[in-house]
Amino acid sequence: MPVAAADFAALTERYVAAQLAGDRREAYRLLVDEGLSRGARVVEVQAHVIRAAQRRIGVLWETNQISIAQEHLATGISQVVMARLYDCEPPPARNGKRVAIACVDGELHELPARLVADYLDYAGFTIHYFGASTPAHALVEALAVQPVDLCALSATMTFHAPALRATVAAVRAASASLPIMVGGAAASVPGLADELGVVVAPADPDALVPVVRMLVGLA
Repeated sequence: MPVAAADFAALTERYVAAQLAGDRREAYRLLVDEGLSRGARVVEVQAHVIRAAQRRIGVLWETNQISIAQEHLATGISQVVMARLYDCEPPPARNGKRVAIACVDGELHELPARLVADYLDYAGFTIHYFGASTPAHALVEALAVQPVDLCALSATMTFHAPALRATVAAVRAASASLPIMVGGAAASVPGLADELGVVVAPADPDALVPVVRMLVGLA
C-alpha cells in the first residue's frame, strides 16, 4: 500500500526529532524503513519528508526556537541522508538533455537546489550541479566548456536578488537563447521574474518536471 500523506507527515515529525538530536543514522533509518520499504519512491521521500522537515527547521530557527548551530546540524544530516538515498533510486534512462543548477554568488543555502538536482536526475536529465555561492563569471565559464539546455539558479534569501539579476545578465550575455529557471525567495520578489524574463521553478517535483521538459523542448 502506498505511503499516505498522513504517514509522510508523521514521518516528518520523527525525522525532525532525529535531526535535532543529531542522529543521522536514525534519520536515514526512518526514511528507509518507514518510507522506501513501504513503497515510497526516493523522490517522494525527498519531497514530502526532507523538504518538509527543512521548512520546519527553518521556521524553528526564524522563531528563535533553535540556534543557528542546530539549524546547521539538521541541514547537515539532510545532506548526508540525501547522498545515501541517491543510490537507492535505480538510474533512469537519460533523455539527452542537460541542466546546470547553481546557487547565486553569496547564497550558501544549497539544499533546495540539491533537491531540484535530484528531482531532475531521477526524471532522466543529466545534471551539472555547481552547489553553493557560484560566482557568475565562473558559472559562465563552466557553461562555455560544457553547454547545457537549461540553467537553473537558486536564491533562497530575498537579499540575494541583486546577485540573481547579475547572474541572469551574465548568462544571457554569453548565451542569449539559453532558458533560465529560478527558485527561492528571491525569485518571488514581485515583478522580478517578469523583469528578468525567467521561469519560476515549481517546488513540487510533479509540477517541476513538466515545466523543465517544456523549457528544453521535450514537451
